[in-house]
Amino acid sequence: MSVKIRLQRHGRSKSPFYHVVVADSRAPRDGKFIEKIGSYLPQTQPATIELDLDRATYWLQNGAQPTDTCRAILSYKGAMYKNHLTIGVNKGAITQEQADEKFAKWVSEKESKVLSHVERVKMSAAELAKAKLAEEAKVNAARLEKIAAKAAALEAAANATEDAPEEETPGIPAEEASETPAE
Repeated sequence: MSVKIRLQRHGRSKSPFYHVVVADSRAPRDGKFIEKIGSYLPQTQPATIELDLDRATYWLQNGAQPTDTCRAILSYKGAMYKNHLTIGVNKGAITQEQADEKFAKWVSEKESKVLSHVERVKMSAAELAKAKLAEEAKVNAARLEKIAAKAAALEAAANATEDAPEEETPGIPAEEASETPAE
């Protein structure tokens, strides 16, 4: 029986959620599996991955073949590196303490890289929000200038009509013309 480590899709349309499972290669994608060893949520930034490293290493030691995506996930979480170190311990190239020390160092470096990436994403989101607010302020200032110019033009036109002398109708003085009703 050929065993694969692969993703099992769950979730609704356009909102996937995956379980990382160990399954017989002949079983359908979302069908029967041997063991669930983790989960993967690609919608978050960065992707949320939960993985049981000990069980993943166990299955890799026993010949389970990961799919391409699962291989990337296992590498990201350190299961492939832990498997590599375990093989070195089994062959006698390094001791278990050395392997544990190397793995702990790798994990700490990886966590710092992930945290710095998360901070950059948050910072870029904040900068993007600032840029949007600045652009909106420019648009509002331009809109206020147009309104002020229009109000000034209307006020100037109103002042011009008040200051202009009234036209006299021929033969009737201006005072009488305003008092006579229009026919």
